[in-house]
Amino acid sequence: MTGLFDAVLFDRDGTLIVDVPYNGDPDRVEPMPGAQAALDRLRRAGLRLGVVTNQSGLARGRFSTAQLAAVNRRVEQLLGPFDTWQICPHDDRAGCRCRKPAPGLVESAAAELGVSADRCVVVGDIGRDMTAALAAGAAGVLVPTPVTLPDEIAAAPAVADDLASAAGLILRRQELVVPASRPRPARTVLAVRSDSAGDVLVTGPAVRAIAHGAERVVLLCGPRGRAAAELLPGVDEIVEWRLPWIDPSPGPVETKDMAALVERIRRTGADEAVVFTSFHQSALPLALVLRLAGVGRITAISDDYPGSLLDVRHRVPEGLPEPERARSVAAAAGFGLPAGDGGRLRVTVASRRGPREYVVVHPGASVEARSCPPDLLRRAVVALTMAGHRVVVTGGPGERGLAAFVAGDTGTDAGPMDLAGLAEILAGASCLVVGNTGPAHLAAAVGTPVVSLFAPTVPYGKWGPYRVPAVRLGRADSPCRDTRATVCPIAGHPCLSRIQPDEVVAAVARLTFHEASVSEVAA
Repeated sequence: MTGLFDAVLFDRDGTLIVDVPYNGDPDRVEPMPGAQAALDRLRRAGLRLGVVTNQSGLARGRFSTAQLAAVNRRVEQLLGPFDTWQICPHDDRAGCRCRKPAPGLVESAAAELGVSADRCVVVGDIGRDMTAALAAGAAGVLVPTPVTLPDEIAAAPAVADDLASAAGLILRRQELVVPASRPRPARTVLAVRSDSAGDVLVTGPAVRAIAHGAERVVLLCGPRGRAAAELLPGVDEIVEWRLPWIDPSPGPVETKDMAALVERIRRTGADEAVVFTSFHQSALPLALVLRLAGVGRITAISDDYPGSLLDVRHRVPEGLPEPERARSVAAAAGFGLPAGDGGRLRVTVASRRGPREYVVVHPGASVEARSCPPDLLRRAVVALTMAGHRVVVTGGPGERGLAAFVAGDTGTDAGPMDLAGLAEILAGASCLVVGNTGPAHLAAAVGTPVVSLFAPTVPYGKWGPYRVPAVRLGRADSPCRDTRATVCPIAGHPCLSRIQPDEVVAAVARLTFHEASVSEVAA
């Protein structure tokens, strides 16, 4: 279980076969172009396959159970067998857990296959398929058709032109985390992620992969990531250093500082380094420092020609989730996760626990462009309280006034805490409501679902909560999309300001449906 995925789950109509509304006639079944070849390719790779399909025609009396079974048999005659079929027979009025965009079909398919939902990929043609995937904690690949809406394409975590491309994308992501052969055993390895707390957290699976194959791991991080570095499993020593080519408020490059960094790295005894960067950062300045410190083998991503600065020059396709991008760098250096480690984010201080009696709202964000308007969140806290939730509001050291305002008279201000304390609070929560910022990744690391108020200045597919149940809210096709802006460039902050409190309540309900049902039964 060291790869990424165990199973691929397909929507039926419009994805595997041409959509014929309320079809009960097997003679009208027509596979989508390239479907059989794509499915056979995935089967050969050892992936289990399933179908997750809404069939409200049963509830509407448009076809019978026998007719539905005949259509599904015809699908298998044309496309080969599937390991599980999960069918919702209800319409939207039922309020069931199984009808997409609810996650029930994905969860049931994973359970029948004996895998966890976060080890599945859902392939579909509309937004409901992707929403169901995210709410279950699964990956999603959208294959648009003429009926797919533009905002559904904008919001999708990944998009492929057709089923062949979707299969290729899934298998490529699998291949990228397979460790390359190594020229020699690893002794002390310097892992580098000099960035914010969220960046350090998403690098955690890659750090664990290095720790699995090395005698000792030293992590070089910046001051903004130090608290997160202290929570990562597999780290034996931390070196904190502000790198002026990475820091968002850089000081000058001083000769004495670089000389001191060279000496500090030399003292770690590292004979190898793996440098992790985001897509807009360069590893080459630090690679030069590492060479001067005598590090013998250096691995990093570099589109620019590295000359003799890198021993392993790695390249990755666009759009990978950041945890997978980091794992691919570790794999290029020859490091893979141990058997039984599925690759989720993890921290050492906490994991999800019960009973989970409250919802956490975290209003702060590391940059202004990704923060939700405080007044909106204050109203959301009131709405959540009226819906029966206990709401705890958290904030970092510089966010005490913001947290108190958002908590208002109905929420509970959790007060000052460090990152480890926040992890403990999140571990006891039913879910977290938060923007695109470090606590979203901390929630994923402790296994707590996330209502993601996601500003599209960076891609959700790269930076959304990883392998944890999530609901994305906000306008994905906003003009600020992919600008990487730190200050909102659009008047009125339209990507997030139009979220309504009842949308937040509905998102929390989708993620806490199972827990509410269990509580009712227990009561």
